[in-house]
Amino acid sequence: MPKMMRRKNGTGSITKVKDNRRNRYKVCVTTGWDNTGKQLRKILGYYRTMDEATVALANYNANPYDITGGRATFKDVYERWSEQKYPTVSDSNVKGYTAAYKRCAALYNKPFKDIGVDDLQYIVDRADCNYPTLRKLKVLLSQLYSYAVPRKLTDRDYSEAVDIQRYKNRNPNKKNRRAFTSDEISKIKALDSTDVAKSVLMLIYSGLRISEFTNLKKENCHIEERYIDIIASKTENGIRKVPIAEKTYAFWKYFYGKPDSEYLLSMDGRCFNGSKGYTAYKDTYWLPLMETLEFGKRDIHETRHTCSTLLYGAEIYPAKITRILGHTGKTTAENVYTHLDIRELIEAINKI
Repeated sequence: MPKMMRRKNGTGSITKVKDNRRNRYKVCVTTGWDNTGKQLRKILGYYRTMDEATVALANYNANPYDITGGRATFKDVYERWSEQKYPTVSDSNVKGYTAAYKRCAALYNKPFKDIGVDDLQYIVDRADCNYPTLRKLKVLLSQLYSYAVPRKLTDRDYSEAVDIQRYKNRNPNKKNRRAFTSDEISKIKALDSTDVAKSVLMLIYSGLRISEFTNLKKENCHIEERYIDIIASKTENGIRKVPIAEKTYAFWKYFYGKPDSEYLLSMDGRCFNGSKGYTAYKDTYWLPLMETLEFGKRDIHETRHTCSTLLYGAEIYPAKITRILGHTGKTTAENVYTHLDIRELIEAINKI
C-alpha cells in the first residue's frame, strides 16, 4: 500500500502513487463530512515532487477553492479566457495567441489545476520555434493563469517558473541569406529593359523591405530630390527617408511616370500593395526571373541583404547604413545619430 502522510484531520493528505506517471504525488483534500461524520474527500491534483504537493495543499488550506468546478481543462480555461480577451485586442494579437495555443495541444484535455511546471516546460522544450515565438507562448500561459487563479480553477501561477531564456539565441527558422554577387547583379542588369529586372535592381540599391517597396505611393516619392519617404514600416526605425541611388534613378523615374496607378510599382497594369502583394510579385515576376537567370531558389529579402553588404563593403559609416536600411542602431552612437541630412545618405548610397 502507498504510504500516507499523517496530517491533522480535515487538512488533507499526500500519497506517493506507485506507477510510472511523471507526477507521482497525489494530493487529496477534505471537502466536507457526511451524516456519520465521515470525511468527504476529493483529489486536488498530482504533483512531481513532495515539495510541490506540499505547497499545493498548503495553498488550498489557506484559501480553499471549488475543486469540483476546478475540473476545467486547459482547453476549457483557454476558451473562457479567449471569449473575454479576443474582443479587446487586435487581429494580429489574436493570431499570435491562437498560434501559441496550438503548441499546447498535449495539455488540451488535462485538468488545469493538475498542470505543473514540468508540463508547461515540456511544451516549451518541444516547441521547435524561435525565442520571440516562445515569448508569445509564455505570455499566453501567463494570461491563462491570470484568468484561472482568481477564479479558483487552480491554486498557483506556474507560468512564472517556465524557462525560455535557454532558447534566447535559437532561431530554427532563420534563413541562410546570401548577397547577390557582382556577377549575378551584372546578369540582372543585362535584363534591365524588363520591368522586373528594374524592380529588383531598385530593391538591391535601396535596401527597401519588399513590403515597403510594394506599398510605396508616388506621393511619397521625391524623384527630383533623389529620395523617398517610408511612412509605414514593420518597425519604428523603418519610418525614414531612403536615398535613390544614381544607378537606379532612371528606373525610379520610369515607374513614377506610369499613369496607371497611385502606387509606384506597377507592372502589366497591376499593383502589389496589400497583404497579398508580396505573393503576387514573387510568384508572377520574381521566381520566373530567378529561373531565367538560373539563380536557383533565392529569397527576395536577399536584395536587402545585398544592399547592406555593398554598403559595408564601401566602408560607409555604420550610422548611415542604419538610417538607410531602417535598422535599430546596435550602438549608442548609431541610435542617437538621427539628424543625418538626406544629402549625406544620397552620397553614401552612390558609393556602392
